[in-house]
Amino acid sequence: MPDRAQFTPDDLDAYFRRVGWSGARRADVATLKGVHLAHARAIPFENLDPVRGSAPSLAPADLIAKLVSSRRGGYCYEHNTLFAGVLEALGFGVTRLAARVVVGAERFEDRPRTHLALLVEVPGGTGPYLADVGFGAPGALLEPVPLTPDTEFRAVGRRHRLVHAPHRGPLELWVLETRVAEEDRTPWRAQYAFTVEPFEHPDFEVVNWHIATNPRSPFSRRPYAQRVTPDRHLLLDGAVLTETRADGTVTERELTRDAEVRKVLAEDFGIDVPDDCPSLLP
Repeated sequence: MPDRAQFTPDDLDAYFRRVGWSGARRADVATLKGVHLAHARAIPFENLDPVRGSAPSLAPADLIAKLVSSRRGGYCYEHNTLFAGVLEALGFGVTRLAARVVVGAERFEDRPRTHLALLVEVPGGTGPYLADVGFGAPGALLEPVPLTPDTEFRAVGRRHRLVHAPHRGPLELWVLETRVAEEDRTPWRAQYAFTVEPFEHPDFEVVNWHIATNPRSPFSRRPYAQRVTPDRHLLLDGAVLTETRADGTVTERELTRDAEVRKVLAEDFGIDVPDDCPSLLP
């Protein structure tokens, strides 16, 4: 397939209906932020294809069929490949970036480049934006942020900043951090690290297959789903369902039956579990 996803006008119409976007379709900052937030709230994060033992397709038609025309979601390669194709169709410039997920890591170099993020150029703009609708973790970006170091950005109740970190290489290493509770001893937490070197579709095809099929990958071993709404964040990690309300209240419960997991995915996450999916309980 081509390195860049090609979507038809009908595909774009279906996508905007799926995410509930009725605003302008032009390449400006307001549209970029609005569509980014709409996508993040409308299409859930989920890894049911790897749990079923298969690597999800990144072909444009398959992304439209799964994430747009069905009650399904996907993980970062699917979300951000779809989002990049939509942005390019609107006239934005998009660079695919390979990032190291460094949540909980002592050394950034210990983590491989397994995350797809996007660097978006706005025509006539003053600088690129980091965009990411496919990071499956609490505190993920809901709106893109300018590629500017040491500046706090607040959007939709979340706080982020980009900082530089030392590393061995000719390019600057950027780190996306999210702000956690004020009383925490380390209120800024690193989410992922990246350079602005462009990566192409074949690079992510390889990583997508590895992450989906490697028996040591966390995405191939247990269900993981995330959904964001204006008033809450839902996270299913294995059998544990965590709800974080907008006021910071957190509730957690363990699901004990496979039928219960499937019902929660269908009713709370908006995900129809495929009929051939094996038991979702660890």
